[in-house]
Amino acid sequence: MNRRDFLKTSALGAAALGFTGLTGCKVTPKRPAFDTLIKNGVIHAGDGKAPIEGDIAIRGGKIAAIGKNLGSDAANILDAQGLVVSPGFIDIHVHTDTNLFDAPKGDSRIFQGITSEVGGNCGYCPFVYSDEAWEGYKDRPRHGGPAWRNIDGFYQRLTENKIGINYSSLVGHGDVREAVVGPYNVKATDDDLKKMCEILDQQLSLGAIGLSYGLEYAPGCYCDTREMVQLNKVVAKHNALYTIHMRNEDDHVLEAMDEAIEAARFSGARLEISHLKAQNPANFDKIDRMLRKIDDAWAEGIDIAFDRYPYTAFSTGFTSFIPIELRDGTSEDIYARLDNPETCRKIRDYAYSRLERFGGPQQVVVAGCNDPANAVYAGKNLAECCKISGMDEWEMIRYLLISEKLEVNQATFAMKEENLKKIYAHRLSMPASDGSVYSPEGPLGKELPHPRSYGTFPRFFEKFVREDKVLDMATAIWKCTGLPASRAKFKERGLLIPGYAADITVFNPETIADLSTYAKPHTFPAGIEHVFVNGIHTIKNGSHTGALAGVVLGNDQLSR
Repeated sequence: MNRRDFLKTSALGAAALGFTGLTGCKVTPKRPAFDTLIKNGVIHAGDGKAPIEGDIAIRGGKIAAIGKNLGSDAANILDAQGLVVSPGFIDIHVHTDTNLFDAPKGDSRIFQGITSEVGGNCGYCPFVYSDEAWEGYKDRPRHGGPAWRNIDGFYQRLTENKIGINYSSLVGHGDVREAVVGPYNVKATDDDLKKMCEILDQQLSLGAIGLSYGLEYAPGCYCDTREMVQLNKVVAKHNALYTIHMRNEDDHVLEAMDEAIEAARFSGARLEISHLKAQNPANFDKIDRMLRKIDDAWAEGIDIAFDRYPYTAFSTGFTSFIPIELRDGTSEDIYARLDNPETCRKIRDYAYSRLERFGGPQQVVVAGCNDPANAVYAGKNLAECCKISGMDEWEMIRYLLISEKLEVNQATFAMKEENLKKIYAHRLSMPASDGSVYSPEGPLGKELPHPRSYGTFPRFFEKFVREDKVLDMATAIWKCTGLPASRAKFKERGLLIPGYAADITVFNPETIADLSTYAKPHTFPAGIEHVFVNGIHTIKNGSHTGALAGVVLGNDQLSR
């Protein structure tokens, strides 16, 4: 063997053993340029502009590059030929809250492409309690789950528990009010307002993204516009978001909108009107006037937008059959009114008036029961329940309220499909579920939620983009990503831009569809092929990888 052959043979042997030349130094394998490459997709940045066809590179949980033919130097390569590549969807109105402890993967959310969401809506959140209330709540469920004194404890628990989606929360006005004023129909004093503002300021400083009102629910409904303006000034100081389930969404919805806008006008707070609707047949024709009010407010300089779920049935508690003035106080107070002949008669008359406005008892579906004895009524409309039980409508309502300890929900068909088209066509609207995290597995699988918890975003694209062509794809994606991210003030999320968090949803525009129904809600949608949360492949070829890559979107994740 000559010298040249010897050196050639030695070099090959050394390379096979992981050494270079004759030095004995170990070769460090070259690290791929990217963690993941999504190639050949139709890329929508989330800004409403036309898409491009190309590749997206992910590295270290961030978007590293976007462009044509970024090569193949990646640990994982995904071919997205024929698929839409979008920022992960953002649900700005949810009631997930403590459900994440029973379904940490975020099943019903992540499978529909949602990577981030905003809880604590409609005036309720899992924190903010007075010392007296805390003694009663700390050892028993509240609003469906555990309770915390402050948002930092809640956020810490979520972080320790690990979650599959990104989560943030509003402060519930009803909880702040109850902590200071109590659950009663009384006006807040100046001292009460000062304490409420201090509590709100603290929670916003700790990472809450805003304040939510639920003015159809006790005790939030007992506030006046003065109280709202004072609290909203604190919201404005933090450049946070003021969201409102308005005081009325049917016969007096126009007046309720005036109140919501006035509270923004005199406080300077940014306003998000929750689940905008013209409810009940007598009010369907009000939608055009409602949208004009929003346009007028925007023209005036008020920072306003609104959201809505893409279904004609709303969901709420059976306590809505009780007049607001008879909902104050404790549960025991309400039971006493249901037993008192005089107050019971008032509640009965109000309940019948609501049924008449809805269009009859067949419009109201019982959305799950906790008492096993009432399982026969779950998923049935009120007329069917009456046939089963032999009770009349009021007797049935009263029985369910008492036997379910006031915790029974309803899904009521009271909206018009044509109005949904007008809502989504409006430039300031966005889809939001008003739902929660659910899972077919575990305790949450026993409940009967509104299908919006599983299908809001797929239905939005299926119905209003592909079928009815109310929106083009770029605009629709902006409404699901860039727009809600800007409302919530999420930092570096909601858009596909290098340096932003790699929250990405990849879906088939021809097959995306909501498969959940009122009878069988625990059904995942079609067409969501891949989802990345903070760069981690969480939904892969339509299946969950088991990853829990979500984070709490607290102060360090906000850009306000």
